[in-house]
Amino acid sequence: MEDLESEEVKEFVRAQAAVSDAVLATCDHRGRLRGQLTALMDHPRHRAPFKRAGSYFYFHNPGLLPHAALYVQHVLGGDPDVLLDPSTLSDDATVSLSMVGVSDDAEHLAYGTSGSGSDWVTIRVMRVRDRHLLPDTLSWVKLSRIAWTRDGKGFFYSRFPAPKDDDGASDTGVRTDVNLNHEVYYHLLGTEQSNDVLCWKDPEHPKEIIQQYVLLSVSETSEPVNKLYYCDLSALPHGLPGLKGTHEMLPFVKLVDEFEAHYGVVANDDTRFTILTNKDAPSYKLSRVDVDDPQSWTDVLPEDDKAVLESACAVHGDKLLVNYLSDVKYVLQMRSLATGELLHGIPIDIGSVNGISGRRADSEVFVEFASFLTPGIVYRCDLSSGAPEMNIYREISVPGFDRTDFEAKQVFYLSKDGTKIPMFVVSRKSIDLDGSHPVLCNIPGLETIEG
Repeated sequence: MEDLESEEVKEFVRAQAAVSDAVLATCDHRGRLRGQLTALMDHPRHRAPFKRAGSYFYFHNPGLLPHAALYVQHVLGGDPDVLLDPSTLSDDATVSLSMVGVSDDAEHLAYGTSGSGSDWVTIRVMRVRDRHLLPDTLSWVKLSRIAWTRDGKGFFYSRFPAPKDDDGASDTGVRTDVNLNHEVYYHLLGTEQSNDVLCWKDPEHPKEIIQQYVLLSVSETSEPVNKLYYCDLSALPHGLPGLKGTHEMLPFVKLVDEFEAHYGVVANDDTRFTILTNKDAPSYKLSRVDVDDPQSWTDVLPEDDKAVLESACAVHGDKLLVNYLSDVKYVLQMRSLATGELLHGIPIDIGSVNGISGRRADSEVFVEFASFLTPGIVYRCDLSSGAPEMNIYREISVPGFDRTDFEAKQVFYLSKDGTKIPMFVVSRKSIDLDGSHPVLCNIPGLETIEG
C-alpha cells in the first residue's frame, strides 16, 4: 500500500470500492439519511476573525458550500467582502485551501492550495485591495505555515526538495518518496521561487520537520517534544535580501537542541522569551529565558497541580490570556505577562475553547467556543476597560433548536476509592431532576447507556 502508483494497489482500491458500493446500494435508507444529514449541516458557520492593520479576516460558510470562504471587513461590523472562495478554484470543488497568511500591513494575502486530497501545497499571492493575483507561485510545500516579515516584503515557508522527475505538477496526486530533508526558505515578493533564500536545512537529520520561523521549532514525530532555534534578523548586515544568491543560510542559534520537551514561544521582549513548556511539568507551565543568558530559565506561571495549561496568548501589550482545562472544564484567565499574576477571571459556560485570536498590538481578542448546547459561538473580549468583557460576536444557530431552553451543569460523584469524578448533566431547564426521567449516559470508553 506504500506505492500509490502501483497497478496492484490501484486494482485493490477499485475492487474494495466496488464491494462497498454493492453493499450500500441495497440500503433503502440512504436517501433519508442523506436528507437528514444535509438538513443538519445547512446553517451558517463562522470562525474567529484575525486582525491585520485594522481589517478583520475570517472564514465563513453560509451552509452547504464544500469549502468555507475567506472574508475581509475593513471595519468591525461593516459589510464583508469575499476575499478568496476555494469553491471557485475548481469545477468539482477538489481544490482546498490549506493555509493562509496576511501581511501585517494587510496589503497581501499568501495562500496555499491542495488538489484532489494531496498533501502537497502550492502557495500563491494576492493583492488584497483589488484581488489581483501576483505571478508568485511556490511548489513542493508541505508541513508548513506562512510567516510574513514585518516589512511585508516577503515571507518564510518550508518545503521539500523537488524530486528528480519533477514535472511541475506538485499539487496533483500523492507522493510518498520525497518527505525527507525539510527546508526553510524566504520568498521575496515579485521574484521566482528559484531565487528564494535557503534559510535552513539539516541533511544530517533528514526526518526532522521545521514548524515556525524565524523562530524554528524542529520536531521528528507527533510527540509533544521539539528543538527550538532562533535567529536575530537585525544581525544580518544587509537584511534577508542580502543573502540572495550567496548560498548562505540564516545564522540560527540553537536555544534547545534536544528532543526533551515541548517549547512553544508565546511572546518576546527584546532578548527575553516567554515559552509554554512541559519541561519537568506534565501539565505545562510558562517559563522565561534571556537568550543572552540561555541558562537563565525562570518560571513565570508555574505548573498547576490540578489543571492543565492548554494555551497562552499574549494580548493587549503586557497581558496574557491563558486557557486551563480543570476537571474537564475550560477556565479562562487574564494574567500579567511580566509576572504571571492573576488579573481577572473570565466567566465562560461549560464547553470547549477551540481557538483564541488576538495580538499584543490590539485591545480585543476573539474566542471560539462550542458546548453541549451550541455548535459554535465566537466571543469578542474587549480588553480596553478595566475588567475584560466577553460578548457574543457571532453565533451558529441550528434551525429548530433553542439552546436557551436547556442547561448544562457539572456535578461530582465519589468513586469507591474516594476520587471525585466530574460529570455533566444536560437537560431542559423546566424539568426536575428527580430520577423519573429517561436518561442517556455517555461514559468515555464505554457504550452509551439508556436508562
